[in-house]
Amino acid sequence: MTQTPVELRAGALRLAVRADLGGAIAGLWRGDVPVLRSTEPADLDSARLSGCYPLVPYAGRLGYRRFRWLGHEHRTAPNFDDSPHSLHGVAWLRAWDVVRAAPTEAELAYRHEPDAHWPFAFELRQCFVLTPEALEVQLTITNPTAQPQPVGLGWHPYFPKRHRSRMHIELSERWESDATGLPTRRVPQSGIDGDVAHLAFDHCFEGWHGPAQLRDEKLAVRLSSSLPYLVVYTPEGKPYYCVEPVSHVSNALHMAEPAAHGLHALAPGASLGAWMKLEVAAA
Repeated sequence: MTQTPVELRAGALRLAVRADLGGAIAGLWRGDVPVLRSTEPADLDSARLSGCYPLVPYAGRLGYRRFRWLGHEHRTAPNFDDSPHSLHGVAWLRAWDVVRAAPTEAELAYRHEPDAHWPFAFELRQCFVLTPEALEVQLTITNPTAQPQPVGLGWHPYFPKRHRSRMHIELSERWESDATGLPTRRVPQSGIDGDVAHLAFDHCFEGWHGPAQLRDEKLAVRLSSSLPYLVVYTPEGKPYYCVEPVSHVSNALHMAEPAAHGLHALAPGASLGAWMKLEVAAA
């Protein structure tokens, strides 16, 4: 396994990826302007400080680090500060292999064996394609076992919060959460349109359609994805905000109908794929 950062360049865009740190994007720049929260790859210490990392085999919170699947009880190890839940799966915690690296494309792979963090084996491929106008990322999970397993996918991009950061997103519903961050009920939400500094979200949204439009005084970014749900996180006092395409509602594995909330029961030998695209232009 190589731990040398992978760097792609196309026009004014530069992408840096750290396979050994969760298959994470260390940084994405247009010229010298960060598109994502960006760190020179040699200086990145962990996936949690990166520009973006993959969420597999579940996104968001898995309630109280336990779940029941096909009649068996399972537990997951703590993986996120002092949270009572486990978060964002396991792929961001693991070193990936670089399968292929070219000037504008790269492919990473990770094979998971059952452990304290996740009880099922799975195989992953993550592909990056950079053009002068955009970054596209593809993620595929395969179930190599003889039993169906619960699967979700997503990405966790961090965007720099600048003086005039603003977002416009077409969507229709928001999940309210309890004090620990687990979703409790769905309420109407007539889109998001406003300055990031004035927003206070840490929610999963449904009814997302069209690209999420993110704009500030330097860049205009359009985020689109094959995934149907969107998590928006706008923490007060932090220099970033997050707009995260995901395949399911947080904690869907605990809901009465997980499939109705986006969780997949991936059959033996089957694969599930997703893509995310960031189109980048000057403001």
